[in-house]
Amino acid sequence: MIVPTANVDGRISPIDQASIPILDRGFLYGDSVYEVFRTYHGVPLFLEDHFERLENSARLISMDISQTREALLEEIRRTVVAASVTTQTNAYVRYQITRGVGAVDLYPGPGLQTSYVIIVKALPTWKQSFYQRGMDMAIPKVRRNPINSLDPNIKGGNYLNNIMALTEARQQGADDCVILNREGFVTEASNSNVWFVIRGQLVTPQSGNLKGLTKKHVHRALKAVGIASSETDVHANELLDASECFVTSATREVMPCASLTLLDGERLEFPPGGGEICRKVQAVFSSYIADYIENHTHDTLV
Repeated sequence: MIVPTANVDGRISPIDQASIPILDRGFLYGDSVYEVFRTYHGVPLFLEDHFERLENSARLISMDISQTREALLEEIRRTVVAASVTTQTNAYVRYQITRGVGAVDLYPGPGLQTSYVIIVKALPTWKQSFYQRGMDMAIPKVRRNPINSLDPNIKGGNYLNNIMALTEARQQGADDCVILNREGFVTEASNSNVWFVIRGQLVTPQSGNLKGLTKKHVHRALKAVGIASSETDVHANELLDASECFVTSATREVMPCASLTLLDGERLEFPPGGGEICRKVQAVFSSYIADYIENHTHDTLV
């Protein structure tokens, strides 16, 4: 059984006993970057990709990470072991880098030492109905931040835009949201990438969203078996021609969507449990992950 555990700058404790300084800029301003990965039998999925994306997020906000990649990995490993993760249990691992403790001032003064927080716990338990039937999605009135205002490829600690969109969708009775940009093009769901089958073509939005690592590897897995997928602009008007919908993320893998409520209230219905293409993507990606884990046992954290 995994024991929920936190590591704050090297101090490991049960998660409910962990604390951070109140002047930490991550707490005050959301001035932080983070990554989440899951383990399979102790092996972290797409570990190298996660570190590269973390470092890219830091570059995009002009943050110099004080800790080396090797030091962070060692602290992650220490936390995983303390949480009693084994090869028989699969864990959720989140590691967050904040710009550190400083003055109560928006401008981050020079010489700040970045801090880190590592959280290890059991994987989220999604409702079985989300896979057996699918999630109900809704398009909220809240729009995605413009990319020239806040680059979506900054995987940062401020999710207020997504929180507002998800809250609106939940208030409508949906499970999650599909967020549009100001021009009416689809960007992403609240914390996952969204895919559609439109006029027989498997597509996912190409801009205004985080470059998801699960999305990246789904493309690779499909290409390896000769299934076409593409990233393109998807306008809300095109969704009327969508026959399937699903989302991808580190903890969800490939999760079908059963419906999508549009801004005007029209409800699109999709095949329960995913259509033919969604089910094929699930099978292909599951096999791809199995091969990845077999070939990366040297990355094990336990």
